[in-house]
Amino acid sequence: MYERIQKSFDQQGLMKTLGAQLTEVEKGRVKIICGFSEGLTQQHGFFHAGVTSSIADSACGYAALTMMPENTEVLSVEFKINLLKPAHTNQLIAIGKVLQAGKKLTICEGYVYDSSEEKLIAKMTATMISVPQ
Repeated sequence: MYERIQKSFDQQGLMKTLGAQLTEVEKGRVKIICGFSEGLTQQHGFFHAGVTSSIADSACGYAALTMMPENTEVLSVEFKINLLKPAHTNQLIAIGKVLQAGKKLTICEGYVYDSSEEKLIAKMTATMISVPQ
């Protein structure tokens, strides 16, 4: 399972641009980390909300993919994110978890934490769709 998820993750240009890394993969759960750099900030020096949203979306998508058949891939259908605190940290940690896996649609939650994995920065609810590979 890990190899399949890692192979797909490695094909994402945005994750490469952000310097994000896939660090944990298990059935229904994925963790992605993203280190701080000035190029990922907004005007106040915090991680940009786009970075936070992107890694949460990918974590949810790959958590969903762990529940899908081998001959499928995953796409985001929709997501909502609540940005709870400014992302003032040296690393973001995104955890995607599957709430309900269906044949076509999978509902996930994503959590983005600071580097200590104690301060919750954002929470996402996302719907993913299984597509033929």
